[in-house]
Amino acid sequence: MALFFHRFFGALALDSDAFEDIEHDRHANMQSILVVIAVCLAGGWAAMGSGRAGVDDWVSGTIIALGAWLVWAGFIASIGTMTIPEPETHSELPELLRVLGFATAPGVFIALAALTPAAPVVTAIVGFWMLCASVIAVRQALDYRHFARAVVVCALGSILTAGLLALIGLAFTRTVH
Repeated sequence: MALFFHRFFGALALDSDAFEDIEHDRHANMQSILVVIAVCLAGGWAAMGSGRAGVDDWVSGTIIALGAWLVWAGFIASIGTMTIPEPETHSELPELLRVLGFATAPGVFIALAALTPAAPVVTAIVGFWMLCASVIAVRQALDYRHFARAVVVCALGSILTAGLLALIGLAFTRTVH
């Protein structure tokens, strides 16, 4: 358990050594999954917003957060390993998913977005923090020499994910009304 918290707080502190450790430890898969689950549950809590909503909103928010993470991780993996890899880039999907799981660690603070007046600020801070953690995670997992390539991969993955989620949201909005 101490190793889990060391890695979790290392991810929060944007420690590249923590991400390197996570990348190389095949036994960290379950720990990574636990981080993603915690962040998804926090996303569900944020979706409830100040207690005005119910369990349905919490469940929906949790499922949407998990779906968003899966889509985002898929985009990152595709862009980082196939679209713009460096010659040294060699990554197996499990190790990339491990570091991306821990890169979401700052997302546990998204639960504070349930405080409606603070939601925009919390969302912006947590989003930027997660993007920074993702850049470090991608750089370590894909063996990039420069942060710029990792920034591009994470930015493109985030933009594509946001666009896809917006399209899905529009489709559900039009279906419901």
